[in-house]
Amino acid sequence: MAQGRERIEGARDVNLGSGFDDLIGSLAVMNHVLTTERLVLRPATLHDRARLTDHWNSEEVRRFLFDGAVLSDAEITKVIGDSTRDFAAAGYGLWLIRQKERPDVVGTAGLRPLEQLGLEVVYSLAPAVWGRGYATEAAGAVVEYALGPLGLPEVLAEVDEGNVTSIAVVERLGMTPFATVPGLLGPMVRYRRTARSG
Repeated sequence: MAQGRERIEGARDVNLGSGFDDLIGSLAVMNHVLTTERLVLRPATLHDRARLTDHWNSEEVRRFLFDGAVLSDAEITKVIGDSTRDFAAAGYGLWLIRQKERPDVVGTAGLRPLEQLGLEVVYSLAPAVWGRGYATEAAGAVVEYALGPLGLPEVLAEVDEGNVTSIAVVERLGMTPFATVPGLLGPMVRYRRTARSG
């Protein structure tokens, strides 16, 4: 167990390996709550709808995440409902991110289907916390959970070709490009990381 890591009663530790030990430390998983050295990720619930609306409809956040579209309450409710169903059925969905010592939500991370190819990691952060490594830390926790306890053979990511920040994040996660496809705002690069490559 990493020194100073918050202990969750009954949680199991997952060794992240792959160079993430320095960044993330141990990952505790309990009732789908993930913890890293600095962050806590918990599943989104319907009580979080207003919080998600504010976060996802921020112009800076939705620029690449939703191709600039503003999501309606009904769309956000559907995302939360789909996530709740997926957590219950398969152990994955949408997590809200907060710093360990603070109650405020600073972003989201999750797994969702990418067409018929498999599950992709997605994430978003409030601009106030950009540049602190939280995207890599939170997305890394989700990828490690997916390839470890969840038992997926691979995790995918799809990134706008112009989103150099997210490209850097997925590359730090050990993901490699395998295809470029058309997107609404331009080309999208698809990445993957397999359980064997991690």
